Amino acid sequence: MKLKTRMRINENGRVVIPASFRKRLGIRAGDEVVLRIQDDELRITSLKRNIERAQKLVRKHVKRGTSLVDELIAERREAARNE
Repeated sequence: MKLKTRMRINENGRVVIPASFRKRLGIRAGDEVVLRIQDDELRITSLKRNIERAQKLVRKHVKRGTSLVDELIAERREAARNE
């Protein structure tokens, strides 16, 4: 599979992501993507992939079996009791 290609931007500022690229990135019709400028380049990633990366980073700092949701709810309940 080609990892690089040239495309033209149409008069509306749109560019078509080739099917082979979408397949490789796991992007389907209707999916949200994240556009980011980094090092003077436009980078496109799927929202799903960004969430997976964030979860992986957080997992490094959270003990196995810990529920951050449960901890947050407990903190909020404690704060409400102290009001």
